Amino acid sequence: MALLKRSQPARDPEGRMPLMEHLRELRNRLVIALAAVIVGIIIGYIFFDPVWAFVKEPFCETPQANQLRPGECTLTYSGIFQSFFITLKVSLMIGLVVASPVWLYQIWAFVTPALYRNEKRYSLTFLGIAVPLFVLGAALAYIIMDTSLSILLSFSLDGTVATIGIDEYIDYVLIMLLIFGISFELPLILVFLNIIGVLSHTTVKKHRRTVIFVMFVFGAVVTPGGDPLTMMALAAPMIVLYFLAELVMFLRERSAPAGEDFSHLSDDEASPLAEDTSPVDAPTPLDEEPPGTTSGADKR
Repeated sequence: MALLKRSQPARDPEGRMPLMEHLRELRNRLVIALAAVIVGIIIGYIFFDPVWAFVKEPFCETPQANQLRPGECTLTYSGIFQSFFITLKVSLMIGLVVASPVWLYQIWAFVTPALYRNEKRYSLTFLGIAVPLFVLGAALAYIIMDTSLSILLSFSLDGTVATIGIDEYIDYVLIMLLIFGISFELPLILVFLNIIGVLSHTTVKKHRRTVIFVMFVFGAVVTPGGDPLTMMALAAPMIVLYFLAELVMFLRERSAPAGEDFSHLSDDEASPLAEDTSPVDAPTPLDEEPPGTTSGADKR
């Protein structure tokens, strides 16, 4: 019976495995992540009504929400299956959030064997900071969303009625949440680049004004509608987080072990070389012959 049992290969402590083993592991982790998302979608469908009321609240705060039915917040849809797909989309949003610990862990467990010990420590730290930053950005987007919608809808012409479709509104909410959440991660990326040695604090300080200007341009371009309130609400926290990232980079480089600093040199300037005080005509190791050997002249 022992001969019929398949021997399990010893696990490499460094996480190395053949290509087929990598593919099998990837398949298994994808199946687990997909199963978790499906369970989350079911949970999202069960709790659809309170979540939809929460998502719809910013629009209901605008005056245009009561134009079709006075005293009642109304959104429209224009297809037989559209309401079903909207329900499925919202349930998918809830499912991704509910199942995020599972699929994030599956990604982490698949990538971990390829990382060094210090990289694992840094990645766990950054993951623990990135999630609250994303949530903070999304929460800020939700808070200002009603004011932003009021500004955008205030440009409606006289004699017109705003009939906002459900799908259009859901897309607007998703874009706002994603843009604000991802934008709050940019300062964290700067700190990460500084830790791995790609970006120095001197470089960040040198281009500070340009970066602040680019943040305002970025806020004006990526926000839906481009109204000034949304642009300022996105650019101002990003600037604050940028200064915090710069402070972290400064403190980190200040506390780093002392060594040669070439940050003041330009890209085209050569770094200083070590001074060699040996004579020019001093013999090199290749010129010296081992003891007991005869030179070419003695052989002749």
